[in-house]
Amino acid sequence: MHLKIIERNNNEEQNRRDVTENDSRRRWYPNFKYLLVGIFFGIIFVKSEAISWFRIQEMFRLQSFHMYGIIASAVVVGIISIGIIKRFNIKTMGGEPIEFQAKKFNRGQLYGGLLFGFGWAITGACPGPLFAQIGTGALVIGISLLSAIFGTWVYGLLRDRLPH
Repeated sequence: MHLKIIERNNNEEQNRRDVTENDSRRRWYPNFKYLLVGIFFGIIFVKSEAISWFRIQEMFRLQSFHMYGIIASAVVVGIISIGIIKRFNIKTMGGEPIEFQAKKFNRGQLYGGLLFGFGWAITGACPGPLFAQIGTGALVIGISLLSAIFGTWVYGLLRDRLPH
């Protein structure tokens, strides 16, 4: 019995080494398509002026429909996309089925949404356009990026004590 446990532990250790070696041999270029999509998405942000601090301030001051139009068109595209995925049972690129889970509403989402909205209004940046803003040379947005990373870290630290 003792010998079998040692053999099993050795086999598990060898399997872990094999997985680690395979991970280190992975190539970077299969993920190149995500870089291209990200660059395209950034160009769309810049051309649509969705990263413009002035456009964001106009939205929060209710002075312009521009940003609301962008957000509304994104919601419509999302609704249509989810409908197509469900109707035609589309799978992921890895061949796995796409599942949609029902979400329960709770008050923590209100607090998080308000905190997110206040940060968006104050900085003129939300997480999506941060990288596009930095890419256009607005390096001061790096402070917003670091703040977003720090906020995510704090959330992870306090998650068990927050209302979910």
